[in-house]
Amino acid sequence: MTRLALTGADGFLGWHVRVLIRVLGWPEPAVVGRADLADADRFAAVVDGADRLLHLAGVNRGDPSDVAVGNVELAAAVTRGMRRCRRPPGRIAFANSVQAGNGTPYGDAKAAAAVALASVGELDDVRLPNLYGEHGRPFYNSVVATYCRVLADGGRPEVHTDRELALVHVTDAAARLIGAPDGGSWDATMPELRIGVRELADLLAAVAAGYRAGDLPPLPDRHAVRLFNTYRSHCFPAHYPLPLVRRTDPRGDLVEVVRAGRGSGQTFCSTSRPGVVRGEHFHLAKVERFVVLRGTAEIALRRVAHTPDVIRFAVDGDAPVLVDMPTMWSHRLVNTGPGELLTLFWTNDLFDPDRPDTYPEPVESGTRQTVGAPG
Repeated sequence: MTRLALTGADGFLGWHVRVLIRVLGWPEPAVVGRADLADADRFAAVVDGADRLLHLAGVNRGDPSDVAVGNVELAAAVTRGMRRCRRPPGRIAFANSVQAGNGTPYGDAKAAAAVALASVGELDDVRLPNLYGEHGRPFYNSVVATYCRVLADGGRPEVHTDRELALVHVTDAAARLIGAPDGGSWDATMPELRIGVRELADLLAAVAAGYRAGDLPPLPDRHAVRLFNTYRSHCFPAHYPLPLVRRTDPRGDLVEVVRAGRGSGQTFCSTSRPGVVRGEHFHLAKVERFVVLRGTAEIALRRVAHTPDVIRFAVDGDAPVLVDMPTMWSHRLVNTGPGELLTLFWTNDLFDPDRPDTYPEPVESGTRQTVGAPG
């Protein structure tokens, strides 16, 4: 198995890289922290013997001169540390930018960083366009993160300049950087979505408007699914659970649990005996909805490779609510009542045993703290 070392492990791209490594079952990466970058001997001790070094750390925002100096200095720190290694990584994958060498302080600094890194090893110079994806930092990582955050907070995105964007989902960029094999919910060819800024704002606004009522948007392709998952990541956990309307007449009750615009997918029910646990896994792209229709249960979730905190929702079939599982969060459902639990599930795609997009991961992991128990 490939052993990786990486800088920028706690950043947006770094977190997605670590999740994908876990999906692949590769060893946990050696993480190069700020203190390691500042000390060449410490750097060498961390990365020595790794197969591949991923240089993900960078400075993307701020004063132009600080951005330029920051990116050059980070590359210089890596080269100093590499020269101290007894068994340096055989390959360096650099999270570069399509703006490299474009005459701006940022672009020229990224180009200079690539030259420096190439002097100490075989360089895989990966020119990345605009990346988007779950848990991006608004007003920093991408316009997608910014628009999703504004909409999740009830606002309306502002479009100051309309231009075409080339967007790549961050998991696909992670797959390209680590050399992930084909066959999963990722695509290392980094397929782009080309979309105008105004069109993007209108698309996300339409998604948000419907989703406030629990409606699912059309999900015709991979980017539609991933944009929806990105928006949902900014809604979780504050917007959940979402109440459902129960309609009653002399015949009984009716609850609409899935309203999907031009959508497809798979709906199924399960029963669970008292104390039974279902789940203990996460998904990279699958949209999955839980609705308890009879009995009581606890839905528990933890963000993978990020925090030990567990978020909990107490749900009751007498007051149906929906909870959509965010991607890259391990989740489970536990019957907490004395009788049988009846749960309805919906996913946006049909189950494929060859590509299940389901990865085992316990919710309880290490020290934990309950940070939310709405419902």
